[in-house]
Amino acid sequence: MHNEEKVSKFTNVLNNKIMKHLIAVFFIGLLSFSINAQEKVAKIEFKTDVIDYGIVEKGADGVRVFEFTNTGNAPLIISKVNSSCGCTVPKKPDGPIQPGETGEIQVKYDTNRVNPIRKTITVISNAETPTVALKIKGEVIDPSKTSVLEKKNESVMEQ
Repeated sequence: MHNEEKVSKFTNVLNNKIMKHLIAVFFIGLLSFSINAQEKVAKIEFKTDVIDYGIVEKGADGVRVFEFTNTGNAPLIISKVNSSCGCTVPKKPDGPIQPGETGEIQVKYDTNRVNPIRKTITVISNAETPTVALKIKGEVIDPSKTSVLEKKNESVMEQ
């Protein structure tokens, strides 16, 4: 019986060591799986979120471009781009923007409208920040029309 006790103790010690190793391997495997399983996410970073048209003449080219980069580790998909007014028409990229790549959102403002420009373009995507507000500002003037103040400063002979 003495030998059987030794064998039994040896078996218990061996089983305990094996079990500890199995638990350690399982824990390391679980840890590495959770590190690898971290969610991949797209991130959108614009060069600027405001474009200033400045003062533009009526009928001038109203197209401007917002440039951005996908700084995340998953493809960026822009699902919707809309503006606060029908006078501003945004155009989104067609396909996904891969990590590290750049893209652009083209915005066309109707410069036949003589007014100050204060518009918001909303970008909706699968990015970490799913909604981004871009802004355009400026003023459209009609050079063929002079203001009352300018006319007041001109002499009758110059008019």
